[in-house]
Amino acid sequence: MDKMNKHVKEYLLGFGLSMGFYIVAVFVSITLLKRYPDLPFKTLVAVLPVIPILFALRAFLRYLNNIDELQQRIQMNSIAFAAGATGIGTLTYGFMENAGFPQLSWLWVLPIMMVIWGIATAVASRRYS
Repeated sequence: MDKMNKHVKEYLLGFGLSMGFYIVAVFVSITLLKRYPDLPFKTLVAVLPVIPILFALRAFLRYLNNIDELQQRIQMNSIAFAAGATGIGTLTYGFMENAGFPQLSWLWVLPIMMVIWGIATAVASRRYS
């Protein structure tokens, strides 16, 4: 159990730092784009917040490779469910936009998938406990 706690702590530290840098990157990106709309490299500034997300992904993959098989199974099933549900949900909404529903930003896809993943992980964890 101590080994599991060590990996959880490492993951939370890596993920937490990544999210902290993500918040800063979003603030910097939005501020620069509003203040300097004619930046020659504004596309790079716009995608700046993606860099900390890549580090968050790295933290999760390290965690996933260090947990036991049951926890890996729970995570993989949860991720698969979240990806499928998000894909079907966004596809459905895309067709609904053709019927006059308001257009949604692509920025919502990953947060929606992460919320579904969290719920699926909680449900799957209860199932195995």
